[in-house]
Amino acid sequence: MIVRAAAESDVAAIAEIYGHHVMHGAGTFEETPPSLEEIARRVGAVTALGLPYLVAEGPENALGVMGFAYAAPFRPRAAYRYTAEDSVYVAPAAARAGVGSALLGRVIGECEALGLRQMMAVIGDADNAASIGLHRAMGFAPAGVCRAVGFKHGRWLDTVWMQRPLNGGDTDLPTRPGLRLSGG
Repeated sequence: MIVRAAAESDVAAIAEIYGHHVMHGAGTFEETPPSLEEIARRVGAVTALGLPYLVAEGPENALGVMGFAYAAPFRPRAAYRYTAEDSVYVAPAAARAGVGSALLGRVIGECEALGLRQMMAVIGDADNAASIGLHRAMGFAPAGVCRAVGFKHGRWLDTVWMQRPLNGGDTDLPTRPGLRLSGG
């Protein structure tokens, strides 16, 4: 498996994987799959901030894109400049093959290299054992549950919040500027 930066040529595969999760899962609270143009805009917005947007593909692209992951600003206000939120989506055919771990591990490493101090996971659906287990295995700890904040597929859904310190978290003061966020 190769984990690399997403390219423009990956947008269709990313859209297909994400669209599946939109239509059949509760990990995202979107109910309509975004267009290719919207996915391209989202990839560009993340990478414009210098944050990672990655894909995993099979050796020599034999299996195509098997999943994607990225880090985005946690919130737009300037005080959140040292905190990112991760997202990980794996193609159904590649589930339980280590794709999520490979992607999230690389996202964490790239965010640490940027000097970020915290990573948040806001996981759709308290029954999303795969995502909760992945995050727990990657060093995230439970940070809270928001009950029945989403309604999708005819049922109420919780969000599970998990958090992982990066670069020592809050053990000392940051020495780098953090993300350039426009919010006040």
